[in-house]
Amino acid sequence: MASACFFTIPICAAQGCNQYRHQRSCFTDKITLNKPFLGRKEIHVKFNVVFNIQPTCICILSHGNLRNFGVLGSGKITATALRIGFKEKQGTYGNRVDSEQKHEEDKVGFCIGSEEIHRMSKEGKLKEALDALTLMEEKGIGIDAGAYVSLLKGCAEINNLPGGRRVHAHIRKAGIQVDTFIGNSLVNMYAKCGSLSDARQIFDKMSERDAVSWSIIIAAYVQCGEGEEALGLVSQMQQAGFKPTQSMFASVLKVCAALADVKRGQNVHAYIVKIGLCSDVFTGSALVTMYSKCGCVEDARKVFDEVTSPNVVLWSAMIAGYAQNEQGGKALEIFHQMQLAGLKPNKFTFTSVVTACGSLEVLEQGKWFHALIVKNSLDSEVTVANALVTMYVKCNSIDDARKLFYRRVERNVISWTSMITGYAQNGKGEEALKIYGEMQRAGVKPNQFTFTSVLSACATLTALKKGIEIHRQIINRELESEVQVGNALITMYSKCGSIEEARNVFDKMPKRKVSTWTAMITGYAQHAYVEEALKLFKQMQQEGVKPNNITFVSILVACSRVGLVDKGRELFNSMSRDHGIIPTMEHYACMVDLLGRAGHLSEAEKLINQMPFEPTLVVWRTLLGACKIHGDIELGKRIAERMIELEPENDATYVLLSNIYAAAGKWVAVSHIRQMMKDRMVKKEPGHSSIEVKGRLHTFVARDRSHPKTEEIYAKLDDMSRKIREAGYVPDTSCVLHDVSEEKKEHFLSYHSEKLAIAFGLISTPPNTTITIVKNLRVCGDCHTATKFISKIVGREIVVRDTHRFHHFKDGCCSCGDYW
Repeated sequence: MASACFFTIPICAAQGCNQYRHQRSCFTDKITLNKPFLGRKEIHVKFNVVFNIQPTCICILSHGNLRNFGVLGSGKITATALRIGFKEKQGTYGNRVDSEQKHEEDKVGFCIGSEEIHRMSKEGKLKEALDALTLMEEKGIGIDAGAYVSLLKGCAEINNLPGGRRVHAHIRKAGIQVDTFIGNSLVNMYAKCGSLSDARQIFDKMSERDAVSWSIIIAAYVQCGEGEEALGLVSQMQQAGFKPTQSMFASVLKVCAALADVKRGQNVHAYIVKIGLCSDVFTGSALVTMYSKCGCVEDARKVFDEVTSPNVVLWSAMIAGYAQNEQGGKALEIFHQMQLAGLKPNKFTFTSVVTACGSLEVLEQGKWFHALIVKNSLDSEVTVANALVTMYVKCNSIDDARKLFYRRVERNVISWTSMITGYAQNGKGEEALKIYGEMQRAGVKPNQFTFTSVLSACATLTALKKGIEIHRQIINRELESEVQVGNALITMYSKCGSIEEARNVFDKMPKRKVSTWTAMITGYAQHAYVEEALKLFKQMQQEGVKPNNITFVSILVACSRVGLVDKGRELFNSMSRDHGIIPTMEHYACMVDLLGRAGHLSEAEKLINQMPFEPTLVVWRTLLGACKIHGDIELGKRIAERMIELEPENDATYVLLSNIYAAAGKWVAVSHIRQMMKDRMVKKEPGHSSIEVKGRLHTFVARDRSHPKTEEIYAKLDDMSRKIREAGYVPDTSCVLHDVSEEKKEHFLSYHSEKLAIAFGLISTPPNTTITIVKNLRVCGDCHTATKFISKIVGREIVVRDTHRFHHFKDGCCSCGDYW
């Protein structure tokens, strides 16, 4: 028998050894050795069972057999591992083998570290693998390239940048040359971990690159939103003699879509046709997505039709293209064609068709798809569930959206944002902020889309204090440079009456899109700062930013606010002539408002009749409002009768016509209109005014006595009424549209909702601070005059936002110049 060593293996680690066997027997079996560093390793050896004395099995192992089986000296197992359970007292053989094993331990095999590190990395035990790398580094032991690649891949998969840097440092310290194999892995690791600069540095230093190298770095730039740089790299790659792969085409087309660069996308398409990949399903899907996101949905359809055997991915891409381009009907049509083709829809398909139902506001069809989604067991998919919530929101079925939202166990940031957006878009700002609070308590971090919706809710409520708090959170999250967040901040500050702070946000934005300029112009228009709006409109064009149709709506509104009729006409005519923009219904409505307010009623009516499409009720109502301002009873009556015929349930038409008659003293006609409303069960929307104090919204209606501080409010209001009368204020009783005595009319005027809100603001806010009021209807003439007097007497600025505009009252004057 060859020289042997006594080797003690714990009973829990031995398989096949019967501790109750006392007879000598020789057999081959499998021994499993356990050690945290090595994990679990199995080897086959030949051993003799000699006796059993404890709960461990004492075995005589042939040292020669260990070598023959490639255990010692080959790196299959270290001497440290072999000493597990080794009985030194077993004598000469044990001492001799221990000495050999000590020698082996000093030079643990090259392969052992590589194999074990590769295995641990593959099994997701990255921490253990990195610890092993550190231990081997301390002993001066290297590993092979494959193990480094496994470690780098593991770091990339979990975005472990510090771990990746440790591996990179080990490679440098070991003096290993960074070849294409390791270089690609380093570039991929840094790219996946978000360090694009390090990825590019490694890429640039690589002496040799293959197609994979180029694919990785291009994909990295795409993922980081650096589209122009990605496209530049594609050109360099082609110059280097490499042809783009299918995956690379997908990345490049994704860039074109993100940049809305359809021309470059078309060039890529031409190259794809040239090399014969136009009928490929994978490439076809990428092309369909690119054209769709660039707004060229017809070109997307042509690509789709050219693919002979479209799969579910391509069908889903085409459905998504129609849904994204507000062609929900065609999206649903394609879905039914897909079903007829025998293809089973996946979660992406359902996400798109549900989105289409939301854009079409077809609730019943949306519910049908919801049932189909449940039938296909896809209702637990987060993307599908989010799309369903959004669909219910867009169909104004908030209760269904809420039930679905709270029924779900898993809610990500998109889920929460969908719900917040739904409440915000449906005018339920308080509920939106409540959901946002729940989201924060749940530990879900908001993204730029969440902040955009929350800011919208703040703007609706004129909750400036809350808006400022959200702004601080945005700064902490380093999202203030996001264009859509900046736009939302501009809108929030503008609608909350702080136009100066809106301009500060605008000036600090590193990037501005046309939407940014439009948001600021809109803010100035709302506040009647027309000179600033026109100046900004000119500046944006000087900086190469082309105004769009929404920009023209805003600038025309600005002109309407102060009666710049000639300037408005000039801008309206320049739309198609100089900018290639065909005026829409909104632009015509702006012109009708501009002409009507200025007293050009006949010209406004003529413009409506010459419109290239059927005028909406909004346009007619705009002209009816102008008739009230200028007291044109005949035209007002004619317009109102037409509107009542088209929309008999709308209270605004009855109220405007009644007010026209009342202003002319035609009380019989007023009584007739009011009786008509009663018979048709049409109720007038009650006027109310709100003010935010210490983060809480206080709302008042006329002659309201429900507030806890009613006595203080009325006492303050009576005191202010006395003082403004002494300063020359005379109540404008023509604003009271009731056939009552003058004394009664004055009493009605004294306790309008905006006056109660102002009185509460005076007793609840510090001196010299601005008071901001929001009115759900147009401010009446008497309240407008009274507020000018109040602002002068108390020495404070009072900002009132009504349905039409902002009024800034200061030192007895209003920013509107009494033109509203």
